[in-house]
Amino acid sequence: MSKPNLLISECLCGVCCRYDGNHNKIDCLEELKSLYNLIPVCPEVLGGLLTPRPPAERIGDLVQTRNGIDVTEQFKGGAELALAIAIDKNCLCALLKAKSPSCGYGEIYDGTFTRTLVNGVGVTSELLLQHIKSISTITKVSCFIVTTVWCMHETN
Repeated sequence: MSKPNLLISECLCGVCCRYDGNHNKIDCLEELKSLYNLIPVCPEVLGGLLTPRPPAERIGDLVQTRNGIDVTEQFKGGAELALAIAIDKNCLCALLKAKSPSCGYGEIYDGTFTRTLVNGVGVTSELLLQHIKSISTITKVSCFIVTTVWCMHETN
């Protein structure tokens, strides 16, 4: 049986592509590799943003940096490229970076740059939700494992 493809935020794989030049490598990466073919993407970099870059937050349909620079088009462009990769690679599930204005799912920062969380999704998550079966963030590994079992079941 072949492994399904999993779209995953590149920073979760240990790539230093976060806004601050760091990564968010997850402890269970090797376990995920045993279950999935990982398809890493960083929508913000795909959209043309540099690393490091000023922090950005979603405010409604806009994404702005702390300095007030509108980076909505870069976020949308990166989301479209991430979606194209997900479709091309037949990714039915995604594991994305929590709270991100791009990849966040369930909760994102509110746009005040005060680390205040609100219910919402990032630009990429919003677009992916229209095309793939499941999105998770790595806030609780046990929750993701449940999703992993479900996603693998759905692909067979």
